[in-house]
Amino acid sequence: MELKMEMIPAFETYLYEQERSKATIEKYIRDLKKLFSYLADERIISKEKMIRFKQDLIKTYKASSVNSILAAVNHFLEFLGAGEYRVKQVKLQRKLFCQQEQELSKEEYFRLVNAANRKKNKRICLLMQAICSTGIRVSEHRFITVEALKEGCLRIYNKGKSRIVFLPPELCTVLKQYCQGTKIISGPVFITKSGRPLDRSNIWTMMKALCGDAKVDSKKVYPHNLRHLFAFTFYGIEKDLLRLADILGHASVDTTRIYTVSSGWEHKRILSKLGLVCQNDGKIIT
Repeated sequence: MELKMEMIPAFETYLYEQERSKATIEKYIRDLKKLFSYLADERIISKEKMIRFKQDLIKTYKASSVNSILAAVNHFLEFLGAGEYRVKQVKLQRKLFCQQEQELSKEEYFRLVNAANRKKNKRICLLMQAICSTGIRVSEHRFITVEALKEGCLRIYNKGKSRIVFLPPELCTVLKQYCQGTKIISGPVFITKSGRPLDRSNIWTMMKALCGDAKVDSKKVYPHNLRHLFAFTFYGIEKDLLRLADILGHASVDTTRIYTVSSGWEHKRILSKLGLVCQNDGKIIT
């Protein structure tokens, strides 16, 4: 089978009709273009070429990134009716703990919130709290509306699925006050000067601007880490993975499990607490 560039717009339309999110569609197309770039002018697809493509990806990207790219490419091949050319993803060991240098702690989160307060940026201060206290995706903040505040819950429709997310009463109170102060009487709460919902890049930029004042490593500061912090904190209290999956809008509990792993430091602390290593004199190390 020969791959042609005009297949890409057709695939993009297909994804749109499947009600995939804008971010997902953009990522699939970016990943798909990696395959076209690899094939260059030799666009006749074969199983051997696909295996070599996978091997080339492994040399360049982390295993999780390779699997993400292959997921997009395999979906594209199925769309073309060429599923026989699909390649297997890289097998990954289940993640036992997260990298502490990449995960946002509760203390660091509060420092960011306080930094936003000091800078008098009420909008990003409250938006961070809204994401972190509900676990919504950053793209779902548009469902936080004046009307939703009156109901006390969000009715979210995303990725072809609908779910209800309850809002903490304390959050509803401060957001209502914010709306009164900014004269927002209906529709989304977190908007630009032109009245449109803030986009991901707006939020990312505002959060990064807080890092210096909050003394938090910028590598940890991005909207999705707020969702991670919610999930980790919720699971630490409730220990209910199925309920957490419903709240986060995950189709698979395996996806939710990634959000609940502890840090490497915490994992080491637990191992030491087992008391299974002795010193030379036979005493247990504690």
